[in-house]
Amino acid sequence: MTLKSLYVGNLPYHATEEDVRNLFADFSPADVRVIHDKGFGFVEVAEDVADDAIATLNGVDFEGRSLTVNEARPRPERTGEGGYHRRR
Repeated sequence: MTLKSLYVGNLPYHATEEDVRNLFADFSPADVRVIHDKGFGFVEVAEDVADDAIATLNGVDFEGRSLTVNEARPRPERTGEGGYHRRR
């Protein structure tokens, strides 16, 4: 079974992995991670149900917040450049 990682944004800050697992229960999530202090998380589901999960849950009201659900994108590679550098 091939898994696809979904981004779940605009979560309430108090949402737990169990809350999100229950929300995605119809799609049999393999893994759930919630970044509590940022209000987002990631859910891994089977590739063949990922599009249905996105279509069903994107924009859904979850505890007063409209969720953003889409396919997770890989993090950009960090080069160590950019940001503020102090000149001496």
